[in-house]
Amino acid sequence: MEFNVAVVGATGNVGQEMLAILDERQLPIGEAFAIASRQSIGREVSFGDRTLKCRDLETFDFSKVDIALFAAGGAVSKEGAPKAAKAGAVVIDNSSHFRMDPDVPLIVPEVNAEAVRGFSKKNIIANPNCSTAQLVVALKPLHDAATIRRVVVATYQSTSGKGKAAMDELFTQTKGIYVNDSPTPEVFTKQIAFNIIPHIDVFMEDGYTKEEWKMTAETKKILDPKIRLTATCVRVPVFVGHSEAVNVEFERPI
Repeated sequence: MEFNVAVVGATGNVGQEMLAILDERQLPIGEAFAIASRQSIGREVSFGDRTLKCRDLETFDFSKVDIALFAAGGAVSKEGAPKAAKAGAVVIDNSSHFRMDPDVPLIVPEVNAEAVRGFSKKNIIANPNCSTAQLVVALKPLHDAATIRRVVVATYQSTSGKGKAAMDELFTQTKGIYVNDSPTPEVFTKQIAFNIIPHIDVFMEDGYTKEEWKMTAETKKILDPKIRLTATCVRVPVFVGHSEAVNVEFERPI
């Protein structure tokens, strides 16, 4: 059986990576559609040995597809995902918009695949934050073995997590410093080259950033609401690849 698949946000870093992985995994895909904003209509993106021309999200007919992968940010998902779901596509959303919706399963396949059965309430499945995803994959077998009581995690997140413009800023600043050109922060609040910034997403009233809050809330939803977790999330001058230092306290010896 073949599936028709649409990737929304196909011109972005994440959308292009989705297309590359879909091809790499050799999934049974019939038609593939690259969807983007009106400004990108006609722009070409690669899908294996095929070239796809971008179509306009506002006018695209999602009844043509079985699965719609959204990788264009929360504002786009808020408007576009329900429309795609209503047209019959199963939406898999990469943004933060639906993650804490009680009627939308938050899925990491290696951890809680069985929870996907709840997708039919809204025809939407949410992906967690990237740092949450890699954390819960490590925690799941440990939780099964000895029951996790408490987690303290520090993340060291690459600029790719903030998109292409952020990666470009790291490159430009790094190059500029070597020729005595003072860096001007635009994407980040501070210089990112040769620096670390403990500020990802917005600050909340309690002093935590929203990224740190997300890790706590999402881990509880995916793994176990009884787990206590605190996170410190730091942006580091790395192009691709998040790292984490994790301290775990258990209820039973392990």
